[in-house]
Amino acid sequence: MADDKLLEETVKFMGTVFFLQSHVPALVIGVVRDGKTAVFGFGKTSERSGKEPDGTTMLRVGSLTKAFTGQVLASLVADGTVRFTDRLQDRIGWNVTIPRRSEHEIKLIDLVTHSSGLPREVERGAGQPNDPSTLTPELYRNALASDPLIFSPSTGALYSNFGFDVLAVALAHAAGKPYDVVLKERVLDAASLKDTVLSLRAGDEVRLLQGHDFDGNRFDNVSTPLIAGGASGIYSTPDDILSWLAWHLDRFASKGAEVRLLDHAAYLQRDGLNPVAGLDESGHMDAMSLGWIVMAPRGDRPLILQKAGGLQGIFSYTAFAPTRGVGMFIAINKFDFEAASGMAEIVNDLIAELAPR
Repeated sequence: MADDKLLEETVKFMGTVFFLQSHVPALVIGVVRDGKTAVFGFGKTSERSGKEPDGTTMLRVGSLTKAFTGQVLASLVADGTVRFTDRLQDRIGWNVTIPRRSEHEIKLIDLVTHSSGLPREVERGAGQPNDPSTLTPELYRNALASDPLIFSPSTGALYSNFGFDVLAVALAHAAGKPYDVVLKERVLDAASLKDTVLSLRAGDEVRLLQGHDFDGNRFDNVSTPLIAGGASGIYSTPDDILSWLAWHLDRFASKGAEVRLLDHAAYLQRDGLNPVAGLDESGHMDAMSLGWIVMAPRGDRPLILQKAGGLQGIFSYTAFAPTRGVGMFIAINKFDFEAASGMAEIVNDLIAELAPR
């Protein structure tokens, strides 16, 4: 727990109120401010466990994975392994012709800012929509070969899991290692994250937060194949996410400074993009960073970088104010869009309260 009693009181109170209002089976909320942390859990991780979620609870963070992938890109750019403007065609390492529109070719920066023109999902065959096990490299190769572009690369922004998965393939090929190894070396080890993984290890499942669908039915945990590791594959804990946020907030540290600067910069401004879709669910997107959605300062609220995730009955949201030393993470274990929208609003408002302009 934190030594900051005001921090504890504020976060615990808001977590309690939201848990009672949302009627979800479980909720966990955590905050880091000026290096101090606090985590509070409500409900039960599963019917069998009878245990409240806490900082060590394992859970799927879904599309929060994309911010980790963006940090991998930042690290590889920082040491000169790749450039933001490298063509996907030159980096993916597959025998496939990447689609283009005249002079508009897909670049790495387009993939990480959702401006590649690729659709939200890769088309796949049999399998449940929330079952990632049906994703294969062949599906992605075939989809790219079919020219699935919805608009010319770099001219619009459309949320794309497809784009982040092929970005991870390209980064792994550039680094000459499997993507899970690249992720660990470039991001997880840098922030000393011990419980953030693409595949559960022996013993992890007993700590796993049970997800539920819209009707309250339980989701079975289904592992995500490595090919989908760039968009949504990560499991983590609130403690690890707060440690990761603390790394991001340590902006004057010399170690990792270049990666932080690259990772937090805004590369794609909303103004002039057409279309813009799928990027405003947790707050208005003013610009895109490397996987992070950038919300410009408004009123008392400082500049915020944020990312939401949803997979197999878990909704999560994290946000931080890079110049104010505060970041937050929250997760619920039921697919409930109203509750997901509400928890993002609570976090954004709490950041404004804890670190006003």
